[in-house]
Amino acid sequence: MGDRTGFMKHDRAVPERRPVPVRLRDWREVYKPFGIEAVRTQASRCMDCGIPFCNSGCPLGNLIPDWNDLVYRDHWRDAIERLHATNNFPEFTGRLCPAPCEAACVLGINEDPVTIKQVEVEIIDRAWEEDWVRPIPAAEHTGHSVAVVGSGPAGLAAAQQLTRAGHEVVCFERDDRLGGLLRYGIPEFKMEKRFLDRRLDQMSAEGTRFVTGTDVGVDISAGALVEQFDAVVLAGGATAWRDLPIPGRDLQGIHQAMEFLPPSNRVIEGDLLNHPFPATGKDGSHGSGRSRHGAAPALRLGAAGRDHAPPPRRARRQHSLAHLAADDAHVLGARGGR
Repeated sequence: MGDRTGFMKHDRAVPERRPVPVRLRDWREVYKPFGIEAVRTQASRCMDCGIPFCNSGCPLGNLIPDWNDLVYRDHWRDAIERLHATNNFPEFTGRLCPAPCEAACVLGINEDPVTIKQVEVEIIDRAWEEDWVRPIPAAEHTGHSVAVVGSGPAGLAAAQQLTRAGHEVVCFERDDRLGGLLRYGIPEFKMEKRFLDRRLDQMSAEGTRFVTGTDVGVDISAGALVEQFDAVVLAGGATAWRDLPIPGRDLQGIHQAMEFLPPSNRVIEGDLLNHPFPATGKDGSHGSGRSRHGAAPALRLGAAGRDHAPPPRRARRQHSLAHLAADDAHVLGARGGR
């Protein structure tokens, strides 16, 4: 590691949030820009761990100490190569992932963990700015065809890898636009859709074909896909919500987040003039977890804020390395309440 004592000299820092009155006037992202030197300082806090548990804490197995060190050394192009080695879309995960890597960070045992998620998104944003992210067409074609069902992050990642391997890939999406929950389930302030669109442009340039407005199993049968393609990848999304059998659930004005969020995104896209669930003058109440995503759009649509979520438990810092992964839920709950 470039600075083995960086964690002793620098405290954890994250980007400053834009003022709430300003954020309520637009749908742009919440955070202000984070300077290059600030990012390098945060990357320097990555310790020379004997066993970097962040690698296993990350579902993708991101090579986190590697690119932290490269950012600290100001080797940004090498950093994006290491990041892309395990992650097709770091601009998505760097904005949306709940960061179990930070929950697994060894430094987090008795200090604030390394700002891994922010370093990740800064690497990919710098790479796009420098024009380092370009289409990677296959060197040769296999002659095999693959159908990918679903254009959410899993479907897009599978489609990109298969296309680059030389297969003819067609990605089917039942909605009118690509992206799955990235498009209609994630509010604009969490991830502006321009980040999704530029990746889709890259994939199209690489040779991936996209078919929208096609509900597999309705518009085309599973048997037809099996006949037409050599392989089929099922990467369907999770738009079906879990209901709660509690008193008051059937009252007027009680909506699931996935009932509220897609129309909010369609208002931004220009498909709808007004949201079908008017929020002006009403209380915008929300629970915990990802359902909180529905609260901010409601506030932007004129609702009054009212938080009914239970107070988050503070992250427990004194736990053994063996329990780091198991304690993700506690750490994530504390982070979500800030």
